[in-house]
Amino acid sequence: MSVPFVPPEETPPVEGSTSSAHPERADGGVWEHPVFWVALIGLGAVLGALFFLFRLVGL
Repeated sequence: MSVPFVPPEETPPVEGSTSSAHPERADGGVWEHPVFWVALIGLGAVLGALFFLFRLVGL
């Protein structure tokens, strides 16, 4: 006997399971696009380096 098809967004039923199938949690949030955070950290590092570079040149 073949196993019935279960859509990819649902949990297949298991023998003895006490819960029904549920949809998966949607992806997203702040970590979906970490390029923004990496760019923000990189910009802060560049600004910090420029601060010390200008202080060194100003001596």
